[in-house]
Amino acid sequence: MNNELPSHSSAIEEKFERHRSHPSAWTRPLLLPIPGVRTRRLRILVPNAGPFNPLHAARLRRRRGPLLVGLACIAVFLTVILVSKSVGGSDWSEQYSSTGEPPTLVFRREDLQRIWKWEVASGHYPSHDPIPLQIGMTETVVNPVLPPRPPSIKPSRYRSPGAVNVVTETHGSGANRIYLDIQSQPPSVAYPPRPVPGSVADMDEIMKHCHFSQGKYVRDCLEVLRIGGGLDNGERMRRDNLDDWKYIYLEQPNNSTATIISPPPRQPSAQRPAVMKKKGEVDPDEGLVKKRGAEWESQVVLSSPLRHRPASTLPEPCDPENPRVYHMFWTGPFTDKPYLALLSFLYTQNTGIHLRDWPSDAKVCRPQFWLWINPGPAATVPNPSAVRDMFNMLKNSPWAAPFLHPRFKDVIQFKLWNTTEQLDGIPEIKDEWRALQESLFNSGGHIISVKKKNATATTSVNATSSTDEDDLESRLGSKSSSSYDRLSVILSDMARFVLCHRFGGIYLDADTILLRDWEELWGWKGAFAYRWSRLDKYNTAVLRMNKNSALGTFLFRTALKNGLDFHPMTVSRYAADAHLEGLLLRLPDAMFDSAWLNTENFQRDRPPQPYFTEFGDFFDTPVQNSAAPQALGFRGFFRGAYSYHFHNFWWKPFDPARNFPDLGPRFKDGEEQAKAALRRAALAEKAAAAASLRGKTAADDVDSALQDLPVSVGDKRDLDWSTVLKRTFEAYIRGERPNMYGEWLAW
Repeated sequence: MNNELPSHSSAIEEKFERHRSHPSAWTRPLLLPIPGVRTRRLRILVPNAGPFNPLHAARLRRRRGPLLVGLACIAVFLTVILVSKSVGGSDWSEQYSSTGEPPTLVFRREDLQRIWKWEVASGHYPSHDPIPLQIGMTETVVNPVLPPRPPSIKPSRYRSPGAVNVVTETHGSGANRIYLDIQSQPPSVAYPPRPVPGSVADMDEIMKHCHFSQGKYVRDCLEVLRIGGGLDNGERMRRDNLDDWKYIYLEQPNNSTATIISPPPRQPSAQRPAVMKKKGEVDPDEGLVKKRGAEWESQVVLSSPLRHRPASTLPEPCDPENPRVYHMFWTGPFTDKPYLALLSFLYTQNTGIHLRDWPSDAKVCRPQFWLWINPGPAATVPNPSAVRDMFNMLKNSPWAAPFLHPRFKDVIQFKLWNTTEQLDGIPEIKDEWRALQESLFNSGGHIISVKKKNATATTSVNATSSTDEDDLESRLGSKSSSSYDRLSVILSDMARFVLCHRFGGIYLDADTILLRDWEELWGWKGAFAYRWSRLDKYNTAVLRMNKNSALGTFLFRTALKNGLDFHPMTVSRYAADAHLEGLLLRLPDAMFDSAWLNTENFQRDRPPQPYFTEFGDFFDTPVQNSAAPQALGFRGFFRGAYSYHFHNFWWKPFDPARNFPDLGPRFKDGEEQAKAALRRAALAEKAAAAASLRGKTAADDVDSALQDLPVSVGDKRDLDWSTVLKRTFEAYIRGERPNMYGEWLAW
């Protein structure tokens, strides 16, 4: 009689058999002893002979048809792949990208390594985050902005087989860091203190408290930013130890010489696959996904790395390699939008206008604001008198004229934008960009083709004034949601990278309001933008880049091979495909765009203050929240954030009841001019409506009716947030209140 009982028994194997998803599994576990380790065994899977016993073999014969069909499909699939590779003659890596989008990469691994080394050596990577494994760095890189610390060397048994001979950590050789406890000291707690000159924001610490992907709330992030920056003056609640919330530090130079301790060399692992270009030759760019149809860039030419010096060791407070310039780009008539951006700059930044004269021995680097004016439609070329015409336009604009006052000449400058001149100023593309001029307006791969004008038309900013106002090429600014100036928006996507690469500094979109001093952001020498809400993409409404950097070279050469597309989503692909996202840090949007997640229905269980469910709430605050603007004022508006981005709404006035610059007697002429313009617009609208009823043209006695027509219908009972901020900034210029740091403007 045949005995079906097993000849041996194992409780572990029986447990695996009971939990097996299918009774006829093709493998079974086998436990092998590990030499030198008595308490553990190595579990491996071996072919299971069970399915081949007579009973299972009979079942297999009944299922032979479906099995053969499956094997045939696999064989056909592999054959198609092999044939397509041999016929096409291109690498698999050129055809497919892990992100599912067309690849953009045109730089080899060797050049990516050189870009990383240049940026780290120049002090542009003040982070402990590792260099991506895909960069394949084989030697330790000295980081002059990190304090020295012993390198962490993993035991060999914990090293990944794919990481052989790859170094991901940088070795700090810089100054020590002293983290600051910034507070107003009693009894002077009415206003927060200015940031300490030369202080630096530790972005690693900020990311620890503010990273959306790690489940951090905007509300909690703002509290850390507020307390760590000393903005909770007189309102700090007793909490547990707040040392973990300190994110601002000073560099304390040390005289010690750092010794680089490199990890021991490791032998290549046989488990790591290698792509063979020729027999016996390993592909050095294995794993990189090249842009389809593009050639690799020739070896990138970089200047010598910059020398990082702590602020305390500089001969002057301003570092010439790190100019403190805010850039902003504007097209069309000057309105209340750039007007409020400039007022917020004067209200929050350490411009020195609270002093009679800027001291020659100042310890603070004085920031400047450069407003770049594109005088005509985005597709036109300025005429020879464009600079004179620009300043005439500014003088005649009630919204712009106040900033031409001599009191602001050292901190606010208006500059003419000329696309040709600016692109010619970028060495990386100056000899090649003209080949793309007919497709220059490229946004996310969507190209707006601009017709060539005749010689007369292309030399005058007024060349398109006679065309239809709704024509896309002739638009000057966005007058409504239906007449959006798309070309200017696309041009500004490129302009921000051009300006930061040529001149250094920080670019701000014109729909941005500054909310605090950026001293410690200037102290952080790396490049950054911020997160696109819930997505791991960039929003470049705030962009910081270093002048003539290796990162800038990479971006412009990559953009040139991708149609000069600088849309934020496309730039996100550039950085991701090249594994350079660490060099263009994606900061939390809580720092610059605190309402964004709420407007997309995220974190509404614990929203920040104020609570906006859509960006329009800034201009039309919902009734249920309308007590907050007047009760809390500027101090209650996303306190802790560095700026606020209200996302367009160019056609919505900040202050409908007082839609004119209200800056006091010094600027009375401009105020009256703006009021007259409002009266004319209102009267023209009223006359046009009356004429349409009578079937006649508008009345001719417009001037006689101007004085009798009111400017507005009066204030709302509950003022909106936009109105409260505008009137707060204007009160500072009028001398009726100090700025956010308690400083009074000195005329």
